[in-house]
Amino acid sequence: MPSPVPTAYIGSPLRRIPSQALGMLAPMLLLAACTSVPLPPWTPSSARPATTAPTPSSTTPPSASRPAAPPAAVQTFPVAPPSAISGTLPADQPAPYSAAVAARFPAPSVVYNTPGLQAGRTTFTSQAEIQAWLRDQAASASRTAGVKAAVLAIGRSQRGEAIEALVLTRASSTDPAALQASGRPTVLLVGQQHGNEPAGSEALLVIARELAQGLLQPVLERINVVIVPRANPDGAASDQRVTTGGLDMNRDHLLLNTPEAQALARLTRDYRPMVVVDAHEYTVVGRYLEKFGTVQKFDALLQYATTANLPEFLTKAAEEWYRRPLVAALKAQGLSTEWYYTTSTDLLDKKISMGGTQPDTGRNVNGLKNAVSLLIETRGVGIGRLHIQRRVHTHVTAITSVLASTAQRVSELNQLRPYIDKEVSAQACKDEAIVEAAPTAAQYELIMLNPVSGADKAVTVDWDSALALRKIKARARPCGYWLSAASNTAVERLRLHGVQVLRVTEPGSMLADSYQETSRAAGEAAGCARHHCRWQPHHQGTSQPDAWCGGCAPRQLLRAAQPAPG
Repeated sequence: MPSPVPTAYIGSPLRRIPSQALGMLAPMLLLAACTSVPLPPWTPSSARPATTAPTPSSTTPPSASRPAAPPAAVQTFPVAPPSAISGTLPADQPAPYSAAVAARFPAPSVVYNTPGLQAGRTTFTSQAEIQAWLRDQAASASRTAGVKAAVLAIGRSQRGEAIEALVLTRASSTDPAALQASGRPTVLLVGQQHGNEPAGSEALLVIARELAQGLLQPVLERINVVIVPRANPDGAASDQRVTTGGLDMNRDHLLLNTPEAQALARLTRDYRPMVVVDAHEYTVVGRYLEKFGTVQKFDALLQYATTANLPEFLTKAAEEWYRRPLVAALKAQGLSTEWYYTTSTDLLDKKISMGGTQPDTGRNVNGLKNAVSLLIETRGVGIGRLHIQRRVHTHVTAITSVLASTAQRVSELNQLRPYIDKEVSAQACKDEAIVEAAPTAAQYELIMLNPVSGADKAVTVDWDSALALRKIKARARPCGYWLSAASNTAVERLRLHGVQVLRVTEPGSMLADSYQETSRAAGEAAGCARHHCRWQPHHQGTSQPDAWCGGCAPRQLLRAAQPAPG
């Protein structure tokens, strides 16, 4: 097991991933070059709340003006070998819109062939097939000199299905300590948190094969990759969004009430990925047709972490090093993109909102763990197998771009993590922490499709922008958090998040704020129940042994112990 994330007492040293001088193979140079964009001078947005800390003397941020690699003509997506693309796929099922709309989404030139995409197949890849696929790729990868691969059992679903991850690396072994010591940043790829969103899972099987034995294998000279193709096996088996218990696991990454979310938290804590990709699909028709008389156009909706208290340099890296090259890679394949957005199920509510600002989704929680955290959504919910090759191709192209960007930015990323860790730790006891933030209301012209003619239809909508957050509630940032001796569940969950929690065994005194819940109201948001609580602060001194004490760790999730809404 790796050493726990250190509690960042003032003056304590932070562990830094060692950097190595790694040779870049020619194929990897081409792959990286295809996603290169020059970084313009960075001017932080005044609308986004943030705390600016002075640059630590011992650690400097990566340069924002590093020259890009020379451009090169390169194929930016893996292609299945000839033996895997023989035969034809079954005709698409009847579309929930006109043939003119369907014609806007032709199949790609490459044909992907996973178990769930085989000719004549009517169901997606089963859990048993995923497990066999991962083991086959691990065996294939291990036959390459210097490559290490292993399948990890990271947890079980509520029905007892194994949740597994494939680790691919050129480190000395596949355990977390070896990956961290390798000097290579780790990328975590997660698919199918929502069981009725299959394209991400099928795409990750393709990515696993290409890393193990195909065109992407050279990327392992530069980075480590961990793949969880299906995080919600029960939901996939039932073709439903939620877990067996009815919870949306992608709204459970802070409280960790589901074993599925706990499995991902444990994996993230142990392997400390620098980049996390969450592969989803979004609703194509449904409420958009009812509200706006349109169907959805974009092949991919994209967003990085957008929640309060994120380091601004992390947002800068997500935008400039990842989202921009990703958009360019998709465009080169004739695939359209937009910021991620959604709308409520209330047909009278015409507002469109970007992805949420609450610290409960995988996207936002991984951002608070100081990782570049990216959401990729393809147009797939509610249309079954329609356009499935294009949907998978979109994910494969996007994820390949992320891997290439990471490989290109190894040096900068190895500077970024310790810089951000130190910056966050230095904020303990200083300034204020934002407890509640909200998106900024605006208007936005969104392009949708006429459901009959298939033509673009511009719709001006009320738009909640998550790119500029409004501060709703803030408090003085504490030095640490104190929990009662009975708070065992909270301690367990904080440790799953990588927060170091220490037991206080001797009597002592400290000045603290305690909070008492005074009211609670339940509501629905983004498909899951939320509880909004009001808290009454009390100032008191404490003198109680056998209590739990958490310090301000480099990862910001210690604020999970705050009495924040939700």
